[in-house]
Amino acid sequence: MNSSSTGRGGVTVVGSIHVDLVYDVPTLPRPGETVLTTGHRTGVGGKGANQAVAAAAHGVAVSMVGAVGTDADADVVVDALRGRSVDTQAVVRRDGRTGCAIVAVDPAGENLILVDGGASASLGIGDVHAAADAIAAAAVVVVQGEVPAATSAAAAGLATGTVILTPAPVEAVTPDLIACADILVPNLHEAERLVGADVVDRDGSVVEHAMWVARALPAAIEVVLLTLGSHGVLVRRGAELTHVPAGVVTAVDTTGAGDAFVGAVAAGLARGDDLMDAVHAGQRYAAKAVQVAGATPPADVDGV
Repeated sequence: MNSSSTGRGGVTVVGSIHVDLVYDVPTLPRPGETVLTTGHRTGVGGKGANQAVAAAAHGVAVSMVGAVGTDADADVVVDALRGRSVDTQAVVRRDGRTGCAIVAVDPAGENLILVDGGASASLGIGDVHAAADAIAAAAVVVVQGEVPAATSAAAAGLATGTVILTPAPVEAVTPDLIACADILVPNLHEAERLVGADVVDRDGSVVEHAMWVARALPAAIEVVLLTLGSHGVLVRRGAELTHVPAGVVTAVDTTGAGDAFVGAVAAGLARGDDLMDAVHAGQRYAAKAVQVAGATPPADVDGV
């Protein structure tokens, strides 16, 4: 894993930028079921935008490489990123609509998310090469699966710092992209899909099960941060496994909690923090994020 050095600094996020339509529901819908909402709101989202905002909240320089449309939502999301101290010079405009996510959130804070990539799906290798300076200069480059895998892989190829990959949605992540990652940050569902959930032994506790899954992930990945929601994070470094428990909080909305964690970890590593210190900071910030509504991570990190 590369580390921060002279001439490199900050975080560059290559990924999705969406507008979120969030609906509060009494229960998450099952197939064929109609559920009446109890309220709704609009916010800025996309895994890339969420991670960029989370990193910037921790006081490091952050550049965003992404694509928005030419609709009214484009100005809203770009202005929101700038308002959270994210450099948007490498955010390109595409004819058409800005990406959109529809999010249903139940009273326990659990969610169901549908994503229409819109302009984010058009982010291409050429866009990444146009932002090569920002990518190569970053101490940490963050990529995900909400833009084309070839685009994320191209960004990873230009990186001289640490590459963090969130393999979500897992269907869009290729083995070639996973091979580019220094740090892989899946949730348990995504990790199960990567190793083949049908062969996983589900006996034992969530953490014991996660240990089985973590060991089954490709050994070539230097670091795996397997997020377990209220059960914390499982850190795999080489053959070593370390469980970091989560704090006890009352969750309002878990949407974007993983992105808050990734952004905080990226910021910590960009500052030169030890991996475990960055993980602990990420856990505290994610706990803060789930206590507020919406996918956008909180600006306030006091007490984190």
